[in-house]
Amino acid sequence: MRKAEREAAYVICGDWDRADDLLQQALVKLYVAWPRVRRDGREEAYVRQILLRAHIDEHRRPWRREQATDRLPERAAREPFPVEERTVLMQALEQLSAMQRACVVSRHWLGLSVAETATDLGIPEGTVKSHTSRGLAALQGMLEPDRRA
Repeated sequence: MRKAEREAAYVICGDWDRADDLLQQALVKLYVAWPRVRRDGREEAYVRQILLRAHIDEHRRPWRREQATDRLPERAAREPFPVEERTVLMQALEQLSAMQRACVVSRHWLGLSVAETATDLGIPEGTVKSHTSRGLAALQGMLEPDRRA
């Protein structure tokens, strides 16, 4: 699997260890469905869909609701922007609902279209648009508090 899938998993969940777990789940499910997926030619879309849905499923489990800590992750992400900005962005993404985060990450981090995001998440395109819009508005409010009125 490419580095991009691991990074996408990290952006979806905000933790490298959980990202590795998500990617492992995705690879197992891809292996099981490989003949069908290979025939359809949508391998990358299938992996993205598994990553997003697995994260949403984990997020819904009551024992997975964790409290935020002041401790930084053990491994730093390799991003082109400073650690301070990345930390602020990841904290803001964690405050979004699971579906808003999935839509924002799919549309703006992975660069998927509305239709591709809707297909990956199994929701209507209008729902993708509304979750993305609300998620971006919430992020803007968290990241640029000067603009809030």
